[in-house]
Amino acid sequence: MTRWLGVALLPRADHLRAAVQLQRDIGGEVRLKPPLHPDGNLPHVTVFQGPFEDSLVPAEALELIGAAAVESGLHGEVSLSSTGVVYQPTGWLFLALERPPLLEALQEAALAALDRHLDRASFDGDKDVSRFTDAERASYERYGYRYTGEAYAPHVTLGRAEEETALELVHTARDRVSLPKEWVFDRLSFYVMGEHGAHAETLLERPLGRT
Repeated sequence: MTRWLGVALLPRADHLRAAVQLQRDIGGEVRLKPPLHPDGNLPHVTVFQGPFEDSLVPAEALELIGAAAVESGLHGEVSLSSTGVVYQPTGWLFLALERPPLLEALQEAALAALDRHLDRASFDGDKDVSRFTDAERASYERYGYRYTGEAYAPHVTLGRAEEETALELVHTARDRVSLPKEWVFDRLSFYVMGEHGAHAETLLERPLGRT
């Protein structure tokens, strides 16, 4: 049976609450979907997500990825600078984050652990990729996920709205919201994907830096 799962970085508790509040502040009277919540749909930075076969054992995979994170220099916490609230076709609002080499290495470790377990028959071959970049299109064709390799774009998803509304919210975000410059992450999670790839249910967590 195909399972739709992901691996993510989770914010430290205070930054998790800040991200939940940021979604509300950015949206204002518009309710961005899916709504973030500290006890449900968690704000997160996806490392990778997709459809997996039953051969995947999440606990084993997370240990491999976590060990690789330590080797890459992720010890205890990682602080990532925000680069702004950005629009992503179609209708998405992202809190964009920097992409340091250690984060690229983390995704490479995730792909190495997960690639052979992907259920490629479940990739959506009818997905509209006309507004993807060339790198995003290549990533999707290979892994069923838009943001790997050259196309990896670390971000916290703030939600989705009608296209014109999303563009307006992004355009005015700087004037309406004070955006924290640094966001701190302290855990890796294996999660069940929900609406629009949301972090709907935590299967496992692993502190960063644990040996």
